[in-house]
Amino acid sequence: MCMTKVVQRFLYPVLLLLPNFVNASSTEECVILLHGMVRTSASMGRMEHALEEAGYNVANVNYPSRDLNIQELAPIAIEQGLSGCPENNDIHFVTHSLGGILLRYYLAHHTIPQLGRVVMLAPPNKGSQVVDRLKDMPLFKAVNGPAGLQLGTGGNSIPAALGPVDFETGVIAGTKTVNPILSRFLPNPDDGKVSVDNTKVDGMTDFITVPHSHPFIMRAPVVIEQTITFIQTGRFSQSP
Repeated sequence: MCMTKVVQRFLYPVLLLLPNFVNASSTEECVILLHGMVRTSASMGRMEHALEEAGYNVANVNYPSRDLNIQELAPIAIEQGLSGCPENNDIHFVTHSLGGILLRYYLAHHTIPQLGRVVMLAPPNKGSQVVDRLKDMPLFKAVNGPAGLQLGTGGNSIPAALGPVDFETGVIAGTKTVNPILSRFLPNPDDGKVSVDNTKVDGMTDFITVPHSHPFIMRAPVVIEQTITFIQTGRFSQSP
């Protein structure tokens, strides 16, 4: 049998089935990724790849976390993400640290009609005592910018001024630190930047802890797996 007939008889039927196979494993749902303070979208790269492999459209947002305050950053970051998602489809969010506060602030003043589920990684939902202790130091101000100064637990705290969440929210908190100096300012357990208790928010749907630190929690395989599980089901699995 010549090569042309082999292709026609055996390979063409297989190739005709491939588009249906690919479409069956994909979804029109979109996930917006919001990185944390003094980070870039590159820090969410592993999460982005895993979500794309799971069939989601992904908008990995890069925003100037050090340059503006939370009130200014929130619409910049969220609306950039929304512009990267298909219209009229469910839109989920995965946030790290400051990213979760930006989303909460935005939703306190705007609505996203197609909002789906939200996973917050190490969010300072009740602020951080690290900011309380270091906010007056010039180096802290220079590194973290205006938004960093708003993440404490006192009167200038944006997180403390926000109400309960009224959307499906899963929170993943870290219990391991790579910065014992900053951990001295925090009630244990903590992730080196935020205490476990201060990641919690009234109205959240589910909550788990993982043995990972604040700077690297978004890259941990178990965190990525739990994030996808929550987006798909609205709950974390029982044994992270």
